[in-house]
Amino acid sequence: MAAGTDPVIAELADWAAALEPDDADREVASTALVDTVAVTLAAAGDPVVELTKDLPEPLRWAAVGHVLDFDDVHLPSTSHISVVCVSATLAAGGGARAYLAGAGVMARLGTALGWSHYTSGWHATCTAGAPAAAVAAGVSLGLDADGLRRAMALAVPAAGGVQRAFGTSGKCLQVGFATEAGVRAASLAAAGASADPAALDQWFELVGGRTEPDLSGPALPQKPAVKLHPCCYAMQRPISAVRTLPADGLDPASVERIVVTTPEAGMQPLIHHFPRTGLEAKFSMEYAVATALLDGFPGPADFTDTAAARPAVRRLLDRTEVRTTSGGGDDLMAGETGILLELADGTRAETALDLPRGHPGRPATDAELAAKVASCVGEERAGEIAGLTWSAAPGVLRAAFPGR
Repeated sequence: MAAGTDPVIAELADWAAALEPDDADREVASTALVDTVAVTLAAAGDPVVELTKDLPEPLRWAAVGHVLDFDDVHLPSTSHISVVCVSATLAAGGGARAYLAGAGVMARLGTALGWSHYTSGWHATCTAGAPAAAVAAGVSLGLDADGLRRAMALAVPAAGGVQRAFGTSGKCLQVGFATEAGVRAASLAAAGASADPAALDQWFELVGGRTEPDLSGPALPQKPAVKLHPCCYAMQRPISAVRTLPADGLDPASVERIVVTTPEAGMQPLIHHFPRTGLEAKFSMEYAVATALLDGFPGPADFTDTAAARPAVRRLLDRTEVRTTSGGGDDLMAGETGILLELADGTRAETALDLPRGHPGRPATDAELAAKVASCVGEERAGEIAGLTWSAAPGVLRAAFPGR
């Protein structure tokens, strides 16, 4: 892709500026709004709230919304689309169309960056997220295609982020940095700042982009996967797999050996094999199995420092062996994950699963989505949040997280 031909910038900006969502698109946007606000409110007691109290709203909202790792994920782009694009849209006063424009750009840009970009260690939520946040905010501010091109180019300096941050505050904060930079870039573009659209093309090549974005299909190609457990998406499948085992008579204390067999692609973000903190536990295959065995349906309380340090957890971690298989595809959900338990009495329990509940191929039910919202905000507020509108959402976040 030759620098200066700007196929990425020009086509994505033109697509976003011309977007006219249909009812199905708007339904996707509504689900994203409710889910993102719910998981953001659920993190009200997290230390990152205090850390970000004096920082701009888009940074704060995105960082708090991502810290539990409970927000949705777009699998083809391996990125957390909604926490970036909902936060940017709300901070700039936009609605469903602005979210969909930003999310559509992020999905297409992240997918074009490809799996090799992710396996190189980049955090695609940040690399694809900064230009996408610029689009979401830019559409909210009424920018035309030329303005969106300039906004995306101005967001390039913040279009980075690395996986080594996983398991630390750095992960959610770098998502916040990317989101705020996109909103800032859109505001500067709206004020008349100039930028060379070819900057994004050069950046795209430098971070390993190889194919041009596909502009076909609905606003958001493939719906985001909704998480039912507050941890890395690569852990949703092993947790769901363990939960298919018969619970009756399966005492975790009787488990002598655990063998997990999974495609190596699914282990890419799971970098903590003996997690010491709740944040590290969110990126651990071994902890996924342990918490599912011990806690049944893992929730926020099962990903704290105290929960990760439990003797029963450490015992199971010591007895877990992870075997990776090659092939099967290049994405987090390639192939299937198998779980084998060997018990003290010599018996074995075994299961395997390809798609967890919440995956677009196995969507969460309305009841499961409602239960997630209630678990995040409490039964008394669940109805309010489930019916949230784009115009009301900023007030809800400002009331929960008052800042400067």
